[in-house]
Amino acid sequence: MKKIIYFFSVAMLLGSLNVYSQGCIAVRHMASATGNPNSTTSMMKGGQFQFTASYRYLYSFRHFVGTEEQKERIENNTQVINTSHAFDFGLSYAVNPRLSFALNIPFIDNARSSLYEHYGNSIEANPEQKRFFTYSKGVGDMRLSTTYWLLNPATHLKGNIAIGVGIKAPTGDANVQGNFHKLDKNKVEYIQRKALDQSMQLGDSGWGYSIELQGYQTLFKNASVYYNGFYMFSPKTVNPATNFSVPDQFAGRAGFSYLIAPKSGISFALGGRVEGLPAIDRIGNSEGSRRPGYIVSVEPSLILNTHHHSFTFAVPYAVVRNRIKSWSDMQDPAGKKHGDAAFADYLITATYAFRF
Repeated sequence: MKKIIYFFSVAMLLGSLNVYSQGCIAVRHMASATGNPNSTTSMMKGGQFQFTASYRYLYSFRHFVGTEEQKERIENNTQVINTSHAFDFGLSYAVNPRLSFALNIPFIDNARSSLYEHYGNSIEANPEQKRFFTYSKGVGDMRLSTTYWLLNPATHLKGNIAIGVGIKAPTGDANVQGNFHKLDKNKVEYIQRKALDQSMQLGDSGWGYSIELQGYQTLFKNASVYYNGFYMFSPKTVNPATNFSVPDQFAGRAGFSYLIAPKSGISFALGGRVEGLPAIDRIGNSEGSRRPGYIVSVEPSLILNTHHHSFTFAVPYAVVRNRIKSWSDMQDPAGKKHGDAAFADYLITATYAFRF
């Protein structure tokens, strides 16, 4: 039983790779296509199901150009603030102990406040420095995926590797509209209704195709290393309704886990993760508006496992935030154009899984 609980702890870590909008870096809310958040499908018997529910909180406000923070944005109160509550619901089915399928449905609740999108950042345009909000809420882009363990999980508890492929469907609204407060030349307010910022959109309007890898290896009693990652290809170039890019996405994690209380099923893990979107897509061109970049985080996690129930709590803390040049930035003949993006300091994530 201790070996099973130990294995579940590792499996929970393997399945918990989630990628979400990192403030203005508009990475869609999506789980790893290798199973679903906090999956233990590698120990499922044929015909078994697993339900998962995960939550993520984000508060982004720090602006970066490259890896340099634009501290004056906070000092001048012109920073853009994104607050996001994201939920992901998944259902997995094991055909046999090595092959499983998963469906994931995200639900997202976003709020964004800024000056520049409304009256403006400057004192001349916005003397009272008024800040206004926009909102988006609804279902995001769904994912269907399959996972295959290269070795028999029942006989390889000490180490295994799985490969996976997935497909993302454009089920989330990719043209969410909002009200923007503007002033005419006589300083009279009027409302302009238009598409929200790309980080607030619930979907990207395109189909995505992902390839994934995950694995684990025991180091010594109750201790192991884990790793997983994915890359999602997005062939569609832009959303014609907004001219936002439909970018590729990527994420990866690796770390060390230790079963600190075998009888209680409590484990602790410490690892690193990287997530983001590239400036240049692997398939198709990279036109349209996007804020490419990546986040490198240190990720401590606490995992609790029982026979049928599992819970994971993690707080990835950003140590590197890099808003790289976009394709449109690269077209500047002087090489000076380089847009900014807002990032969070940390995420708060929690996942519950039930196998039946």
